[in-house]
Amino acid sequence: MVTKYLAIAVPASMISDTPHLREKTAKIGVVGRAAAIFQVNEVIVYADSPKINQKSDLDLIVTLLKYMETPQYLRKRLFELKPELQCAGILPPLRTPHHPLQGKFKDLQIGDYREGVTISKTKEGTLVDIGSERPVLLKDTQIPVNKRVTIKITRLTGQVEVQLVDVAEIPLYWGYTVSTERRSLGKLLEGQQFDLTIGTSRFAMRFQDVLKPLGERWKKASNILILFGAPTKGLHEIANEEGTDLNNIVDFLINTVPNQGTETIRTEEALLATLAILNVQYDF
Repeated sequence: MVTKYLAIAVPASMISDTPHLREKTAKIGVVGRAAAIFQVNEVIVYADSPKINQKSDLDLIVTLLKYMETPQYLRKRLFELKPELQCAGILPPLRTPHHPLQGKFKDLQIGDYREGVTISKTKEGTLVDIGSERPVLLKDTQIPVNKRVTIKITRLTGQVEVQLVDVAEIPLYWGYTVSTERRSLGKLLEGQQFDLTIGTSRFAMRFQDVLKPLGERWKKASNILILFGAPTKGLHEIANEEGTDLNNIVDFLINTVPNQGTETIRTEEALLATLAILNVQYDF
């Protein structure tokens, strides 16, 4: 099976119809949870209203998604107090492998992976906070303070020692990254190297009708992007506003809720429905 890199793209205006920060935060929390449940590797937040300044919505979505993805024991070190985080307490925990519940040294084992943040440099190397009673040593390595690192535990006796690892080497789902496209949907697709792009739309063919050809492409693809529209305007409308034909910039357009009983489907609802169906069918 081809190793998959799965990305999703959500519009900044997904929270534009929600007036209060608490409700916006809750909505973004659903996106973060969905990404973790279905092992999404990257969440891209894109600007979808070229005539409107969407900086505040973009920044809010990105900040809260990054906050969710960061293990709880690192958040105070990596995030300053800011207005966007006033309601962060209602965000649901991810409970992914890189968010361990146990942090005491007695629970650690050689070979365990952890997320950490560098707290000081010594003659021996760099001390790293991994959420335990005392910091661990990244031996013979000097890294600036307050940098997030991914480590593997190599020694438990005496001074606990660790080594840096690449997330790609970890045989577990290790969370998602968050990126932005502040220009447009079209620019997003131009600048990315995905070998399969899937758009979701109520005006597209039913998922069942493209099951076989999409499945064949899915098996061969290593970098997959799934695009979602906003509650007030779908991908077709977003592309049209940019002067782009959606059919020319994506490989497949699918409708994963062909018999919807509501006038519109919210972005976070479409996200859960689409990823669940694709997960069952293509087993990612």
